[in-house]
Order: sequence, then structure tokens, then C-alpha cells
Amino acid sequence: MVYNASLKEQICQLEQSHLKAGVRTNPEELAKILADGFFEIASSGKFIYKADCIVEGGIAPLDITFSNCEVHPLAEDVVLTTYRLENKTTKNRTLRSSIWKFIDGRWQMYFHQGTIEL
Repeated sequence: MVYNASLKEQICQLEQSHLKAGVRTNPEELAKILADGFFEIASSGKFIYKADCIVEGGIAPLDITFSNCEVHPLAEDVVLTTYRLENKTTKNRTLRSSIWKFIDGRWQMYFHQGTIEL
């Protein structure tokens, strides 16, 4: 896997896709994006696992603005993304990071963290 502009575009699109209501509320779509070992440290400080997301009705959709997506290669099949989200409902801004692994022929999110921006 070679890092290039098209990989950055692909990964940033994946980041945005898992934030869309149609994916967040669809357990089957979430299951495709999240790796089996997925876990998250939410901006609330709670740990969330794939099984917590793959439930009937999925997870709550967000009214957000996504910006400043960057992709940082860590290995041939692993990248780190960083970006900002602004939650229009809560007026919170968060810094986000995810680790994506290329597993079974596709990129899957392995880890995610949200930190409230002060």
C-alpha cells in the first residue's frame, strides 16, 4: 500500500461516511466499517466497543461539521487520521483521531478517540 493523495481522499471519505445518519443508524453498515477488535475512547471518557455500536437502530446520528482531515501513514497497511468535528447541537468542538487497518481487502476502523477542544 503506497500513501498518496487518493489514499488520503479515500480514508477521509471513510471517516465522513461513518458519521452520516444512514450509516450510524444501520448496524450492518457499521459492521463493515468497524474492525472486529474496534474500540473507542469517547469524548465523554467512556470506552465503547464494536458490540456497543452494532445494536438495533445503530448509534445516534450527529448534526456535525467535519473539517481538517489529515492522514498519517504508520505502516504499509495502517494509517492514523486526525480531524475536527463541531457538534451543532451541543456546540462542542472535538479533536478526533482514528487508526485504520487494511484488513480482508478493505480499510476498517480499529481505534477512535474524541477529545473536547478547549
